[in-house]
This record gives sequence, C-alpha cells and structure tokens, in this order.
Amino acid sequence: MKKIALAILLAGSLAFTSCDLLTSLTSQVTSIANLVNCEFNLKNVNNVSVAGVNVKNLTSGDLSATDVVKLVAAYQSKKVPLSMDININVKNPTEHKASLTAMDWILALDGTDVANGASSRTYTIKSNTTTTVPLGVNTDLGQLFSSKGLDALKNFASSFTNDGTSSKIGLRIRPSLSVGSSQVPFPNYIKLEKKTGKS
Repeated sequence: MKKIALAILLAGSLAFTSCDLLTSLTSQVTSIANLVNCEFNLKNVNNVSVAGVNVKNLTSGDLSATDVVKLVAAYQSKKVPLSMDININVKNPTEHKASLTAMDWILALDGTDVANGASSRTYTIKSNTTTTVPLGVNTDLGQLFSSKGLDALKNFASSFTNDGTSSKIGLRIRPSLSVGSSQVPFPNYIKLEKKTGKS
C-alpha cells in the first residue's frame, strides 16, 4: 500500500514538474516570437568623437590647439577614427514580454556604409513598455573623408542636433529570433528613424 502511495506521489510530482517545464518553455517561445511585434526606433546618439575630439567642440567652435592638431594629423594620415554610442528604442505594444537575443547592424554615413557589426546581448522588453538598447560603434572614416575632402568632415560634425541625432547618419538593424541553439534573423534589415514626439 505504501509503495502504491509512493508511486502515486512520484507520478504527481513528475506531472507537476512537466507542467511547470511546459509552461516555462511556452513562455520562452512566446517572448521570442513576440519580437516581431516590437517597434524599433532611433532614440539618440551620444559621446560622438572624431579623431579623439568631442563632436560638440567641433559644432560649437570651441576647439583647443590640441584638438586642431589631432584633426589635422588624422586627416593627413587618412585615419579618422569615429566612436559613438547609438541608443535604440524597442517598444513592445503587446500584452506579452519579448526577448531580443541578437542583432546585426550596419552604419551608413551620407548614404555610404562605413561599419557593421553584431550584438549578442539579451534584452527582455516587458509588455507595453519601451527598452533602450545601447550600441557602441567604433570605425575609421579615413577613406571616406580623404575622398570627399575636409569640408565633408566639417559638415558631418555640424550635422548633429540638440536631440543627439544627425541627418548624415543612417542605421539599419536586423534582429534575430533564438530557436534552440540557433539564431534566425529577420528576413530584412530595418532602417531606423528618429521617432517624433515622446520616446
């Protein structure tokens, strides 16, 4: 009788565990699949520097002698390092959470692709909320500016607005869905735009 009771208890425990496991898996699959319902927008661009010079110094004309030396040296050497932090808003308008596990990106400047990369950090976007995903970009614009001239560098620096965006910068992303141990990317890249109004 005790053996029968123990067997029933064990079976019930296994059933409960299986139920929990199924619920957990269903939740994970739902959050991953729900990524396709999310909206991606460009929030802003921060910490922009060209050849180690803060772009704000370029736009305000507040350049030190050291800044000028850095810019001239970079332009002459045809090595113009660019670094920036791009913030992407991911809005989840649904009643279920969404998971972002990977994302490819391409950065363009004046319509010319200048850098690309991938992010493998996982983000959870809760229901009816917006999560900001940071993207660090480091690339060299030497070839681009050497062919377009020094004025192109000045125009790039002066293109940044108070909200931290620039008409010169274009960003395309391709998020991926996590299926088992594999990443399945969206069929096409998404061109990010600055959303007007509240973020």
